Formats: sequence, C-alpha cells, structure tokens
Amino acid sequence: MLLLPLLSLSALWGFVLNLTVGDGRALSQANTLYETIGVTSTDLGTQLQAERARSAMAVTTRKLTEDLGEQRARTDRSVTAFHKAVTKAGDAVGTDLRGSLDALGAELGRLSGIRADIDGGQSSRLGAINEYNRVLDSLLHLYDHLSTVPDLPIFQQASALQTMGSAREIIARENALVSAALVDRTMTDAEVAAFAEYVSARVFLHARARSALDATLRVPYDKLFGGPEFASYALAEGRIVATGAPPDDGRRWTETLAEVSTELDRIGVASNEILAARSADVASSVHTRIAIAGGVGLLAVVASIIISVRFGRRLSGELAGLRSAALDLAQARLPSIVERLRAGEEVDVRAEAPPINVSGSTEIVDVARSFGTVQRTAVQAAVGQANLRRGVAQVFLNLARRKQGLLHRQLTLLDGMQRRTHDPDSLEELFRLDHLTTRMRRHAEGLIILSGAAPGRVWRRPVSALDIVRAAIAEVEDYTRVSVDTMPPGAVDGTAAADLTHLLAELVENATIYSPPDTAIEVRGDTVSNGYAIEIEDRGLGLTTDEYAAYNKLLTDPPEFDLADSDRLGLFVVARLAERHGIQVMMRASPFGGTLAIVLIPRKLLAEAEQPPPQPRPLAVVNGEFHAGLPRRVRQANLAPQLKAPEPEPPVSEERSPEEARDLFSAFQRGTRRAREESNDEGEA
Repeated sequence: MLLLPLLSLSALWGFVLNLTVGDGRALSQANTLYETIGVTSTDLGTQLQAERARSAMAVTTRKLTEDLGEQRARTDRSVTAFHKAVTKAGDAVGTDLRGSLDALGAELGRLSGIRADIDGGQSSRLGAINEYNRVLDSLLHLYDHLSTVPDLPIFQQASALQTMGSAREIIARENALVSAALVDRTMTDAEVAAFAEYVSARVFLHARARSALDATLRVPYDKLFGGPEFASYALAEGRIVATGAPPDDGRRWTETLAEVSTELDRIGVASNEILAARSADVASSVHTRIAIAGGVGLLAVVASIIISVRFGRRLSGELAGLRSAALDLAQARLPSIVERLRAGEEVDVRAEAPPINVSGSTEIVDVARSFGTVQRTAVQAAVGQANLRRGVAQVFLNLARRKQGLLHRQLTLLDGMQRRTHDPDSLEELFRLDHLTTRMRRHAEGLIILSGAAPGRVWRRPVSALDIVRAAIAEVEDYTRVSVDTMPPGAVDGTAAADLTHLLAELVENATIYSPPDTAIEVRGDTVSNGYAIEIEDRGLGLTTDEYAAYNKLLTDPPEFDLADSDRLGLFVVARLAERHGIQVMMRASPFGGTLAIVLIPRKLLAEAEQPPPQPRPLAVVNGEFHAGLPRRVRQANLAPQLKAPEPEPPVSEERSPEEARDLFSAFQRGTRRAREESNDEGEA
C-alpha cells in the first residue's frame, strides 16, 4: 500500500525535474541561437534591403555604379558570416529551424543569378525587386522559427514584434520601388498593383501586431501611428495607389519615410530590450524551479520514505477498520443518497448519512471525516451539471475558434488561387469552393454563438439593410432560389451588422431546406414605426399551430441549449442573436402556403447610411440560363457600399464570351478580397 505512492512520488519528482531541466536547456539553446544566427541574420536582412534598393535604382538608370558593387560586397560578407554562424550553432538548431535554414540557403544561392540578370539588362525594375523579396521572405520565415522561449506570454509578444518587423520589411519594399520610380517619374501598371499589395499587407500586419501586443509594448506604436509623420506617409501611400504615379515631391516622400522608418527601428530596439528583460526574469524563474525540483524535491522523497516506513505498520491496522466503514458508505449508502439528489428529492444528509465513527490515529480520524465530507458533496450535484454544461460550451467555443481560423486561412488561399486563375471553368469551381467555405465559417460562428461568445466580426461604420440581406443570401447554398424585393433605404449599426447577417442567413437557409426545390424564397423589407422589418417567405408545407407557438416561444425566450436537440440548431442560434441585440423574430403561416419569418430590427440598432443604397438586383440565375458554364451574379452585390470598388460597373449583356466571363470573375474576386481585408481591419478594431 505504501510502496505504490512512494514509487509514484519518485516518478513524479523525476518527471518534474526533467521538465524543468528541459526548460533550462531550451533557454540555453535560445541564447545560443540569438548570439549566432539571430545576430548575423539581422545584419543579413539589412544588407539585402540595401542591395535591393540600389539594384532597383541601377535597373532604372541602366548604370552599374561603384556604390552598388560595394553594397554587393557587404552583402557577400554578411552571407559568409551567416553560414559560419549556422555551423557554430550546431545542435541548438532543431528540425523545424533546419528546414527554414535550408530554404534560406537555397534562396541565398540565387543571388549570383539575380545580379547577373540585372547586370545584363534582363531584369525589369519590378522583377529585380521581386527576386530580392523572395530571398527576404525566406529570411522572415526563419525568424518565425527562431524564437524558442519556454514561456507563452513572452513567445506571443515576440511573435507580435516579429510581425511588426515584417511590416517594416514591407515599408522597405515600398521605398525601393518608389525611390527607383522617382528617377524616371513613371510607374507601370504592374508596379502600381505591386505597390497596392504592399500597402494592404503593411496595414494588415500592423493591425494584427498591435492587437497582439500588450499595453506596455503597444503604447509607443500607437503614438507613432497616430502622429503626423505616419499620417503623412499613409496619405502618400494612398495617393500613389490612386494616381498610379510616384509622388510629386520626391524629397518629401524620402524625408517622411526616413522619419517613420527610423522611429519604427527605435521602437523595435526598445521593445526588444523590454522583452529581453522579461526573458531574463523567466530564466531566473526556471533556474529556481530547477533548484526546487532537484534539491527540495529529492529531500521530500527521502523524507516521505522515512515517515512511511515509521508509521506504516501502525496505520495498516487502523486502516482495516476504516476500510469496512468506507466500503459500506461507498457501496451502499452514498450511491443511494446521490441518486435521490439527482432525482430532485429532498434528502436529510445528517439523517441519511451520519458521520463515520472510527478510532485510531489523527490521520485515520481525518480520513473518516473526509469520507463524511463526500456525503455532503451529493447536494452539489445540480451545480456540477451546470458546470458540465459550461465546460461543453467552452469546448464548442475552442473548436469553433480553431475551425474559424482554419477557414479564414482557406479563404485566403482561395483568393490567391482565384487571382492566379483565368480559366472560366476553374474560376467556377474555385467560386463554388469559396462559397462552401463561407458557409462553413457561418456554421463555426454558430457554435461560437451557442457558447455565449461573440464571433468577432464587427464593422465601425453603418451597413445598409439591403447589403446585409444580400450578404446573408450569399451564405446560403441555394442562393439562386432567393429573390429580394424592393427595400426602402435603411442602415444598421456596424456593431450588429455581422450578427444580423448571420441571423438572416439561418432563416433563409431554413426556408430553402424546408420548401420544395423548385419554389422561390422571397425576401422583402420595410420601415415601420418600431424600426425596420424584414420578411422571409417560403412556399413549403408550413407548420401546425402548436409548432409555430413552440418555435416562437423559443425565439422569444431562448432556453439553455440542449445537446440532444441538435435538429433545431439554427433556431437556437437565431434566438441567441435576437436576444443579444433586442431583435424580435416570429414565425407564422404564410397566406400563400409555407412559412413567413418576420425580423423586427429595433430603432436603437438603426443608423444613417453613408450613401443611399442602390436598387436591388436579383441574386439568382436569369431565366434559368448560364453563360460559359457560370451562374450570372451581380458584381459586388453583397458588399457594403463603403467596400465597393469606385469604378463604374459595365452593363451585363445577355451573352458573354469566355474572356468576358473570366474578366467578370476576376473583378468579383478582387472585390471579395477588398471586402475581406476591410472586414479584418474593422473586426480587429
């Protein structure tokens, strides 16, 4: 009886000691990596950025200057130092880091070819910049695997600072392109497009990093981003994208960018120093844990062995009496009491489970009292059930958040594939996959809502009711069956726009599922005295009076979600969203057969639209016909007005060639990409 606990304690001591020693080894490896690869890779990145800028200038002027040659020599020396540092790091390089180092080594091996193409006049300005960008991308990927600090908060802050560093590299790319373009005062369409991508990437990286930084590290960045220098720089970015030409005042651009870059570098150095101080504290804590686990833990094991041998014999006799009393409690009385408590009966614990009367040492008496305490825990059975439900809800939330992140990455990949694809058939398949992924994201958000949390998508500006309806229809599989009647102008507060879109999508999907596939679903809206009403009407078989009453009760006063009632999962989501924002939802029989769902948006959620919404156009197949194998859709119909492209839309013809269909879907995916980037910015805000 005593041997097993002693062996377990010894094993636990060895396990804890191994963990703490492992943390110490990880700190040692992290320090080695920083002093070797970390230092040299930082210098390598600086030299590559400088060579990229000078190479872009050389391609523009068609002159190979002595300054470029000297910079290439400095880059070569930095590459040599980096390779020596990798060798010196030795066993500190893990498997993941080794793969990143091999990829970077392959990219560095391409430098001679890149330079030869530049010297021979075979590279364009943008082509040369992109070649250097590939090398620097491999270097940034290496940075992502370089941090191995065994402390989650510090690792998260280090990752956020690394994201800030990636944004700094994007700024350097902008500078290389614009500085070279200032020489001949021209920018090609491809260069303007590349610069626009740089700007979008920079905005995204800054937003993501700021959201991950803690208050101490975020304050300097917030001060810089809110200052006049950065505002002037951002304004210049927008003008370049809008005009497609380098800035008129090249000197002002250079000075502003230099000020912003210098301040970013200064803040980055200061932030790294703060993080290094925190890492030092973590290292001290790890060393303390090693001492405790190694020294104090060993003493505890030895003391436990001595005490156990001393009192083992005396306790064995006393435990025999306790054993019989405990078996009677555990096998007979306590199960009966717990079962009655679960059934909701009133139980007098003192009368049904009196204390166990045993004699012996203090330890035995304490154990007996502990068994008596077990009897009282049965009263808390109902509380335990509630805790169980909360635990299940948390599991739903965690799984849904992970799924949401994966689906966001999948949508990003699909955007990239759509940008690279011009074949109409391939675009159709990618569009269907994109639509399917969007629906999957809505289902993941449904789990988040049922868990009591918010999905996370929020708009800062009002969104028109028509755009919300179109966005909801776009998230439904049979969207071609849904038609939108004329809707008067109206806008919803951006904080409730995403939830209202989800609510309407669930109702529209129910209408498509529970109605014949050859019937249409009608959606209409109107301004009423209490707010804005939206109606969704199908041509199904309808429900009985009792069923409508039950559903309306669920929508008015949503009960706690029951895992066994998964058939009404969508209605539970609708009820939770309606309760959150004070929206009234009711269902009743349609006079034409089927079901009519009415959604009343209260006045407190309504806002003034930034511009009048356009007249609705049907989001469906026209006359049952398809053009080049693709369903006809209204371009950017489901985007909020502030997200739509500024250029006018060409009229839709009755017949399109494959080339026209390809252009149509290319424009659609560009609008979708801009909408998602705006959604991410506003959701993180």
